[in-house]
Amino acid sequence: MGTLDGNRSLPGQRTMIDLYTWKTPNGRKVSVLLEELDLRYTVHPVDISAGAQHQAAFRAISPNGKIPAIVDTEGPNGRPHSVFESGAILIYLAEKAGSPLWPSDPVERSTTLQWLMFQMGGVGPMLGQAFHFRHAAPEPVPYAQKRYDAEARRLLSVMDTRLADTDYLAGGDYTIADIATYPWIAPHERLGLDLDEWPNVARWFDEISERPAVKRGMQVPV
Repeated sequence: MGTLDGNRSLPGQRTMIDLYTWKTPNGRKVSVLLEELDLRYTVHPVDISAGAQHQAAFRAISPNGKIPAIVDTEGPNGRPHSVFESGAILIYLAEKAGSPLWPSDPVERSTTLQWLMFQMGGVGPMLGQAFHFRHAAPEPVPYAQKRYDAEARRLLSVMDTRLADTDYLAGGDYTIADIATYPWIAPHERLGLDLDEWPNVARWFDEISERPAVKRGMQVPV
């Protein structure tokens, strides 16, 4: 298998998780979680703007050719194990660490999974499209801008209603559902979204922004 450009190991730590990632909300999810779990990891930047995600070395790890992906060098049964798709990675790592970020209680776990899927199927795709048609489309597409901007606003309203009754998306405790969603809300200003319109989301966002692990994880890769 070929090599991928870029490699940053945390000083003084032996690699356990190889993280293949880039500077996107989906990529930030995993680096934030790794920081929250205090797991050893090495970062392999995959420059998607240069097409690095299409390299055979990366496709062997992530068949869909998308970041992020990981290789757990100390995987199940003591053998390396690769995982792609950000939601699956979050569950895998939190479960591996036995973390309360992925609750053991069946009801709490189901609630966390529901809000994780809300991000995976709603917040990520819709805000991603809103961002694309605002900043990356080769020409303006007013219908698409209006459609995805409206859907982004609707999803924040869903979050705001939920967060009026609970501190975090899955309930009273911070979970991987919050970790998955936060990086998508982080560029809200570039999406034309003023969080003052959603005060409960603003409170949630500000609180998570102050977590040291979130601050570190949101800077990976440099």
